Amino acid sequence: MEGWPCAEGGAPARGEEEEEEDQFDRLPDEVLLDVFNRIGDVKALGRCALVSRRFHELVPLVDSVFVRVDCVIPDEPPSSSASSPQAAAAAPGRGRGALAHLARLVLGGIVRPIQALGQILSPTLAIVSRRPVAPPALPPPPAGDISHHSPSEVLRSFKELRRLGIELPTGELGIDDGVLLKWKADFGSTLGSCVIFGASSVSSKPPPTPSPTAVDSSATSPDSTRDPEDLASIPESLHTNGGLKLRVVWTISSLIAASARHYLLQPIIADHDTLDSLNLTDADGQGVLTMNKKQLQELRVRPVLPSGNSHRTLMPALIMRLWYAPHLELPGGVLLKGATLVAIRPSDDVLREGGGFEAAGPAGASWISDAFEEPYRTAAKVLFKRRTYSLEMNSF
Repeated sequence: MEGWPCAEGGAPARGEEEEEEDQFDRLPDEVLLDVFNRIGDVKALGRCALVSRRFHELVPLVDSVFVRVDCVIPDEPPSSSASSPQAAAAAPGRGRGALAHLARLVLGGIVRPIQALGQILSPTLAIVSRRPVAPPALPPPPAGDISHHSPSEVLRSFKELRRLGIELPTGELGIDDGVLLKWKADFGSTLGSCVIFGASSVSSKPPPTPSPTAVDSSATSPDSTRDPEDLASIPESLHTNGGLKLRVVWTISSLIAASARHYLLQPIIADHDTLDSLNLTDADGQGVLTMNKKQLQELRVRPVLPSGNSHRTLMPALIMRLWYAPHLELPGGVLLKGATLVAIRPSDDVLREGGGFEAAGPAGASWISDAFEEPYRTAAKVLFKRRTYSLEMNSF
């Protein structure tokens, strides 16, 4: 065909000579590292490291990595029930009274999810993939084999890690269908703060029906801060049918899940003293644990105190603020029943600040109102304007 070079019996065509040259050699290392940082995903970076010797040397210098845990296979059966949180909660001489009973209920309900979290982050267990996911320093497995790597093992090859994100396949807390429960916590060597948002049910608002009589929506809106129940000490819908007890269970469960994540992150943090930020989330969007540079440094200097024999960080004495609305309408026509916002901080921090828990108004307490994405951010701001209920909890 005219115009096409002929490679038979002659010198290679000019186009073929150009193809033999690696075009990436023309790019400086800084540009390639910027590209790798934008990729972020640890599996994709592992495959990039297998492309060439130069890529293999550059990938460990990436400073922003995201690890998505697909599933988990334990190397050995779970520990006996004697060492489980259930057994610890039921031990004689420990935990008396209503709060202790609640704690046993909570521990019994989430022990299996917490064990699963330990399997996900433990170095003796593994991320599973049908494709090669070897970290840069490891050779690729044979095609078609299943490779097993723990997050700690995969991340060990990255020497300049500054920003780390880890996503678990599911949240730790098993909740009933229709129930909404989200939490966000930040940690140093112990809990810094935690915000919890929940609702006993979520539904869609039916389309409005025309009415011949005009009604003042501000007087009947569920978002109104002049709700009649605000005048009572505790709304009837909160203290009947186990409403308050359920919210205490939500709070304790979320704190235990957050402290378990924090405890199990210690090996990763110890291996990477260059880390500036760490976020541990889950695919369900249930919980988020964050640590900034100052908090990571605090953890390296001040060791974590474990909670007894359980694999979680000891919770300090806490002061909590609770906001509640029997019904709350979100943008888009979503209705929340029993909407609840809980903000938690250590008692020592609150007392050190002269008793102030948050500044007046939502703008002054952004760590509370901005803890969640929309539409729950708007819901949190609406709840923040309502009556506040105070609770305290001892270390556990």
